[in-house]
Order: sequence, then structure tokens, then C-alpha cells
Amino acid sequence: MKNASKYERQYFMPPEPCFDWVQKEYIDKPPIWCSVDLRDGNQALIIPMSLEEKLEYFQTLVDVGFKEIEVGFPAASDTEYEFLRALIERNLIPEDVTIQVLTQAREHIIRKTFAALDGCPRAIVHVYNSTSKAQREQVFRKSKEEILKIAVDGAKLLKELAAETEGNFLFEYSPESFTGTEPEYALEVCNAVIDIWEPTPDWKVIMNLPVTVEHSLPHVYASQIEYMSKNMHNRENVILSLHPHNDRGCGVADTELALLAGADRVEGTLFGNGERTGNVDIITVAMNMFVHGVDPQLNFEDIMSIREVYERVTRMTVDDRAPYAGKLVFAAFSGSHQDAIAKGMKWIEEKDPDHWTVPYLPIDPHDVGREYEGDVIRINSQSGKGGVSFILEQRFGYRIPQKMREDVGYTMKGVSDELHKELLPEEILELFKEKYVNLADKLKLVEVHFKQIDGGIETEVTLGVNNVMKVYHGKGNGRLDAISNALKRHNILSYKILDYKEHSLTMGSNSLAVSYVGIRLEDGSVVWGAGIHSDIIDASARALFSAVNRALED
Repeated sequence: MKNASKYERQYFMPPEPCFDWVQKEYIDKPPIWCSVDLRDGNQALIIPMSLEEKLEYFQTLVDVGFKEIEVGFPAASDTEYEFLRALIERNLIPEDVTIQVLTQAREHIIRKTFAALDGCPRAIVHVYNSTSKAQREQVFRKSKEEILKIAVDGAKLLKELAAETEGNFLFEYSPESFTGTEPEYALEVCNAVIDIWEPTPDWKVIMNLPVTVEHSLPHVYASQIEYMSKNMHNRENVILSLHPHNDRGCGVADTELALLAGADRVEGTLFGNGERTGNVDIITVAMNMFVHGVDPQLNFEDIMSIREVYERVTRMTVDDRAPYAGKLVFAAFSGSHQDAIAKGMKWIEEKDPDHWTVPYLPIDPHDVGREYEGDVIRINSQSGKGGVSFILEQRFGYRIPQKMREDVGYTMKGVSDELHKELLPEEILELFKEKYVNLADKLKLVEVHFKQIDGGIETEVTLGVNNVMKVYHGKGNGRLDAISNALKRHNILSYKILDYKEHSLTMGSNSLAVSYVGIRLEDGSVVWGAGIHSDIIDASARALFSAVNRALED
């Protein structure tokens, strides 16, 4: 591509090595979660949510388990103000949930914000000003000292107004565009704010270090966070918070590495909604912890219902490949993947049901309210024998014999390829019945009788042969063998029975039996058929006739 030389790196590495986080293997405890869906997420919507939609979404966030929820910028617009007042005046904020409001470090906006909080039992007041080199030089045209004074003055005013206002207030400060700020300068500003607020063990303050715009690889952000964490004043009484955006597609990686580097808290949104490429997706970060055996303290057990609310009230869509909630994230179309999944799930069921190690599925779909048969195995022209058989067994109870699976798989793939579409489970079942079960196009079993004789079984079979009724006789060492020999005796078809399997299809007094028969023809080809009947002998005979009919049709 042209013009790459015009782009300079806009981030700054810490002035000292900060790579202790590299030695940690995984995140061993959940952070404090703060949803910013109703502020950062909402302001990025083409059509912002209505008051009632915001209230529904707020309740969804509460149900998920968020204890801190940023509800808006109440001094910025009447809509934001009305939503905050509705939460307060309708008493909709649970006792264990703290709302958060955002304000710029400007006096009149801060004062409006506290006025809007009148009557609120608990709130985090989140004040910010931009500190990045680009913003200082291009937007504000102010020196470092002048930018520092904005932060300090805002911090002082928060402290003053909180003392004058009834309520329980916590403070949060963000050096906006932190990732474009020299770390030592960002540290100077944050420490100045901390010194003014004077946090204690019973009243901690939040220092939020946002990836307002992604400029670097994730390890750079982790090093910046580690540097800040090691050098902040009064660190034991500071909650170090993250607010990553996703401009480089690394929002989740930024968050995970920064948590390893010492962060305590994460601000983000469900499904990563937010300005430009979005905020970090809290669902992905939380579920990534879950699959490492760590309870994230958020509940996504019915993730598709959460997705439904999100898509309806935000008018955004969740991509089919979005982690955990995408329609296709548990789907396997590849034949080899389907085979491995089916075998893995069988192994788990038999050997180790308390642990999940199924190939290609990092998480049990049931843990997020998904279903195996509808989500895991999907059938198209790329699918294999294992996938079709898995669906027929898991969804409908047909245990296709191992030797028959390839034939059934190729039949389904051929139909999918011809139609240029995925086959749904119900379509697979109907095709299986149409192609294999109780076939009677050329030979139709009307009735059959057996007699025990010395050395075996004798049978009388009444058939419809091309719609002409005929009676055939045969002998064999069993009922199916006797019927088969009756056909061969009258030169219906030359073949040998290769395989025979049977099982009960359903439970209970009205249960049906299903049988599978494979026959080998003179040319070496193998043809399969299946039969279903309340009587296992009839089911076996129908399976044989299905195979013979398929051979005669070919």
C-alpha cells in the first residue's frame, strides 16, 4: 500500500522496563465490571435508545450481574438527564448497584452533573480531560501545565460539591487518550488528582486509563498499565480501571494483558458496541475467563436472550461469528471437525462427564444456553459422514451403523450441493426417510409368515412386484436369511447381506424398532436400507426390502 511512511507511532513506551505481567499464565480472578452500554455504547448508535428502551436495557444489565453501570452524561442533553432522573425517582437502582455518570472537567458541567444526581443514594462521578500529545498540541493548544491544571481544578470541584450534596459519591478520573500520552506525564496528572482526593481503605478512588484510540500492540498497553500501577500514589487505595476501544481489533487482548499487568476494573459494553470499532466486548473477556475455569461473576447462561434485547433496542446486529453469541460460533461444517466433535462428545459422556475437553469446542454450548443439535453440527456440501449421523442420533434417535454412515453422509452432501443450501435437521430426517426407510417402489412387502423346521426357518412372503401380487418361499438359518433366500431363489437380485443392526427408536409401550441392512452386489458395491415397524422382524424385513429396492432403482 502507498503512503505508509506518513504514519508515525503515536504511543509511548514507559521510561522503565515493565514486563512482569509476561510471567503470568492466566487471569485468576474477575475484575470489577462496569457497563458503559448506556453511555459510550448509546452515544455511538445511529438511533439512540428511547427512555423505555434504556430502562429495559438497564434491567438487562442488572440481571447479568453488573454492579456498576454508567448511565450517561446527564449535563450533556435532556434525554440523558431524564433517564438518570427516571432511575432515581422510580427507585429502579438496586441496593447493590452503583450508577456512574460522566462529566468533563469543566466547572459548569460538573455543577450540572451534581444537580442531576439529587436524591441518588450512590453514584460514581467520572470526570475526565484529554492529556494526549496530539490533543494538547492540535485541539487545546495548551501546555502540559495548563492541561494538568484542568484535571486538578476538576478534582477539587468534585470534592467540594460532594461534601455539599446529600448522597454517597465515589470519584473516578480518566486522562482521556491515555494511550497517546507520555506515561510519565499521565502518571504526574493522575498522582496530582489522587493527592487531592486522598483516598482511604473505606473510600477508594478509580483511576481509569482508557485506550480511547488504539495505537499500539496489546503488550505496549500492558507495559503502560504496569508502569502506572507500580508508580501511582496511594496505590492500595486506588482502583486501577481499563476502558479499551477496538480500533486495531485488539480490545480484548488489550484488556486481558492489562489485567495481567495489575488492573482491577474493566469498563466495556455487551457485544463491543461503541464509537468507531467499538468498546471492548465484556462478554468475550468474561467468557474467556470462564473457559479457563474462573467464574467471571457475570451471568451469560442465556446469552441468546441477552442478544435479542441488545439487537432490538440498539438496532445493531451481532455478527454470526461473534464469540460465544454468534449464530455459527459452535457450528461445524467441516467433515473432519464434525467427526472429531461427535467422537469427543461421546468420549466425554462415557469417560469424563465432569470436564470439558471436546475438540474444536472450547466451551460447552449448554453453558450459554445453546443446543448441540441445532448449533454444533451443521450440514452442507462440505460436511462429512459423522455430522449427519450425529444429528440423526442426537435429534431423532437413529443410531446409524458405522459402515452405513459414509453412504448416508454422501447422500446428504449431494442434495446440499445440488440445492446450494444448508440442510436443517428436519430436512435431514425427511431425506433419510425418503432415501432409505421402508422403500417399496418395486418390491412391496405385503405379509410374511414363518415356520420353524429342522435346521432353520421356512418363510412364505407375499410381495407386490411392480404392483403384481406374488408369493415366494424360502429357507434360512434365521428369519431375515429365509426372506433373503426367497428373493434370491426367484432371481429378484443377486447379493449377499453384508451387515445388519437394530435398536429401539423410541421408549415406551408404543416404541418402534428400526433396522439397518447393507447388501453387497455382484459388482462389489454396497447398498443400504432401513426399516421401521413396531415389530422388530417386520422392521428387519423392511430394511432388507429398502436396500433391494434401492439396488433395483440404481
